[in-house]
Amino acid sequence: MNNGAVSVQKALVLTLIMGAVIFFCRAFPFLIFRDRTKDGAIKDNSPFAVFLTFVEKVAPPVAMTVLAFNALASSVKDAVLENHGIAGILCAGLPLAVGAAFTALSYMWKRNTLISIFGGTILYMALGRLIR
Repeated sequence: MNNGAVSVQKALVLTLIMGAVIFFCRAFPFLIFRDRTKDGAIKDNSPFAVFLTFVEKVAPPVAMTVLAFNALASSVKDAVLENHGIAGILCAGLPLAVGAAFTALSYMWKRNTLISIFGGTILYMALGRLIR
């Protein structure tokens, strides 16, 4: 009977396989983007290269937008489930809205991600403590 235990040999093989997969995942972008000029443009105009250029420009803002809306939606959902009545939802949603607005506006003003994120988080936490 094994009781779910893995032998040392199996653990070593699995560790080596996982290490190789992680190494390949880290090296893969460098293999794809190695044919670039000094200004970052891809040398060829193949459909794949054009698609990669498009994804490279669009993916980061899309990912950040999805993460931001997911954070906002889950916070609003939690506020609705925990607080009954309009006053409870407003008290829970006000710090969230003010913090998110501060983050967006300060980033548009200063273009500094660190100031925007930390400032919005600090404002959200302070308002959350003051209102509750």
